[in-house]
Amino acid sequence: MKIYKIHIAIIFFGLFQIVGMQDCNSQVANGETYLDSLKMDLEKKWPDNRTINLVFHGHSVPTGYTTGGVVDRINSYPFQTLKNINDYYPYSVVNVITTSIGGEQAEQGARRFKDEILRYKPDVLFIDYALNDRGIGLDTAKAAWKKMIEMALSKKLKVILLTPTPDLREDISNPDSNLAKHAEQIRDLAEHYEVGLIDSYQMFKELSMVKQLKAFMAQNNHINQKGHQLVADLIFSEYFKK
Repeated sequence: MKIYKIHIAIIFFGLFQIVGMQDCNSQVANGETYLDSLKMDLEKKWPDNRTINLVFHGHSVPTGYTTGGVVDRINSYPFQTLKNINDYYPYSVVNVITTSIGGEQAEQGARRFKDEILRYKPDVLFIDYALNDRGIGLDTAKAAWKKMIEMALSKKLKVILLTPTPDLREDISNPDSNLAKHAEQIRDLAEHYEVGLIDSYQMFKELSMVKQLKAFMAQNNHINQKGHQLVADLIFSEYFKK
């Protein structure tokens, strides 16, 4: 199991900023080096730079759904990730492409993967389906994730898997909860395929020890702007910061 040491600084702006994550399992893609060649491209100035595509595939959370059907795209973690990267690499040209669909689970996402996702030729592909995968079960979800990962790796793409963000209807401290089991399965897949991992579930689990998770939720199963910022900051610090 991948274990993080997370240092949480409480800032008066009201957000918790995750400032350090260490002790990654060596068989999971090393966040410091996994995107080395891409980070070099992000530093290049015109006319030597190029357009870089980050594709986020999944369900309602990366799409930006909040509550009552309202969608806040610009504050979702894919676009907050774009802002973090743009601020850090001011000469970069980065597209964020969301192929996510609200209500979709991994089996459905795998069916349209070849035609609707690979056509964007992502430099980095993020997969986030676990919240909805509870409806299809661990075995079916695992087969779908494996299919997507293997198709991406056959095209020599960089892949980063995300464990789920919270659902307030489940006890995040319970290692036997449905979401916890899906999170563990995603960690195992990242280790098996030696791809990237963003362990959102572990981050929020540790955050819950010092803060009420409701402050980071738009509704039971959707994070709010603060929650999205935490995920985006984790993505940036783990894989894009030099």
